[in-house]
Amino acid sequence: MAAVTSAEELLVTSEFKLNRSGRFVIAELLVPHRVLSTSVRNGGQTEHLKFLVNHQSCEGADHRERHEHITGSGMDGYHDATCREIDLDPKYAATMGTAANMNYAAIVQSTDGALTVTAVVTAGVHGNAACAGDPATWRETENGWQKIAPLGGTINTLLIINHSLTEGALARSVATMTEAKSASLQRLAVRSLYSKDFATGTGTDQYCVAAPLSKGKPLTSTSPHAKLGELIGTAVRNATTEALRWQNGLEASSTRLLFHALKCYGIVEASFLSDIAPLLTERELELLKKNFNSVVYEPKVAAAAFAMASVLDRIRCGTLPPSVASDIFRQYAATMASSLTAKPERWPDFFTRLSAVDPEHPAPTILSAIALGWSEKWR
Repeated sequence: MAAVTSAEELLVTSEFKLNRSGRFVIAELLVPHRVLSTSVRNGGQTEHLKFLVNHQSCEGADHRERHEHITGSGMDGYHDATCREIDLDPKYAATMGTAANMNYAAIVQSTDGALTVTAVVTAGVHGNAACAGDPATWRETENGWQKIAPLGGTINTLLIINHSLTEGALARSVATMTEAKSASLQRLAVRSLYSKDFATGTGTDQYCVAAPLSKGKPLTSTSPHAKLGELIGTAVRNATTEALRWQNGLEASSTRLLFHALKCYGIVEASFLSDIAPLLTERELELLKKNFNSVVYEPKVAAAAFAMASVLDRIRCGTLPPSVASDIFRQYAATMASSLTAKPERWPDFFTRLSAVDPEHPAPTILSAIALGWSEKWR
């Protein structure tokens, strides 16, 4: 096999070498590894692979030409073509594809003594974030795949452990890795695009997990209760968070955005100004437009928005009884208004004025609370 040309060396260990070449990130395994992967060819568990490849297969939106190229020769054919593009023998490679930029790949290592876990993650969630159990977007039949709705967005995880594992421990590492990915999305409050639930991943996530065949006595547990499981969780969670920061601009401080908290309940940036316009005077609307970010990123408003979203979640899931749902929702609407107006002493007045609430259709009440707080801020 020819060496990858024009490669940027990202990381070298005694077990593998990690390079980036244009649209490709390639882990070259320097010693025999047991690999578990989602690769369309050579997927499942194998012991003969020499290369683990992640690559940008298309742009994130409307890249019909690449879709035709990928599907035209079948996924096996595309795997072979991808490997040939970087001079690799397709028989010895596992591949993952994504629309994410390989320059945003996050590399995180976690170590405990001589034990090291390396996670290399690319991630995007703006077009395809989903929660397990959401309505599906594809159906596989004996006659092939049927598309139900468009897809876009992927979290790809390359995980390399520098010590031998039992086959069971290798399989368990996938569960720990997946939980860590979901933990990152939870920390960033990423919602599913197909339901009101928090996202647990995307519908097209892929992975390659590898551990050397003959390095020490095989470890038997990758559970979060074991130190190795902790290392996997830390590396994957932090790498996923870092990848989302670069690919999607998601980080903890940016998620205080009003729309990030309440988009799933109908408060959408694209229509926000037109939706709230009937509730404001012409001058109040003009002032809101010119000070837009100071309103939608205001930290106390964000706190009220997340609290409101959490309450609406608990109402929807049946945690709170329907008999008090409207009153509880009204309390948080008043909190949002008093937070925006910076006059907490006005809370009782706002609670009285926000009397028409419907937690099953919350957007009008939320807009009314924002409009009330904004119009009263300078009075």
